[in-house]
Amino acid sequence: MARPRTFDEERALDGALRLFWENGYEATSTQELCEATGLGRSSIYNTFSSKHALFVRALARYLDAMADRQARILDDPARPVGARLRELFASVIDTDEANRRGGRGIGCFGVNSSAELAGRDPEVAGLLRRDLERRHADLSGALAAGQRAGEVSRAREAGAYASYLNAVIAGMRVSAQNGADRATLEAVADTALDALTP
Repeated sequence: MARPRTFDEERALDGALRLFWENGYEATSTQELCEATGLGRSSIYNTFSSKHALFVRALARYLDAMADRQARILDDPARPVGARLRELFASVIDTDEANRRGGRGIGCFGVNSSAELAGRDPEVAGLLRRDLERRHADLSGALAAGQRAGEVSRAREAGAYASYLNAVIAGMRVSAQNGADRATLEAVADTALDALTP
């Protein structure tokens, strides 16, 4: 008879997520994972099969949580699109501010993973591609609604604006890692929103 697990797998996954987010995949050791999850090596491998599998689960968990939060903000037809986009940017900035270490943000786990692994890890690249497609679709839908309501410029298609905003948000996360403060990030967000104004 198999012994029941005596730990909270979700809590262990959250500990690994945070560690991978702060350090990246390569720089995270198995010993650090043991400390972050509260598990021994054998429990980590019995539960998650490998460091890579644990990383993929942690990244998927993060991406789903961030995309769900974006969808909740954008999917509110009772509010003007500009207000929804402003809230989305505020959410990004608040996340960066809450995760500062020594004056620098830790960035976005997705953006960090893309820079570190997407070019050489097909599984991670696939996860990131699906996440980008989902977030792009959510943004495109909101922007198209804004165009129909006359709130968003029609100079470009909604999809082009969605790609632009995704790039701006990723750039803001990297800028926070490089020490950009809240006022700087807010100015970037305001400039991006100005670009959508009809």
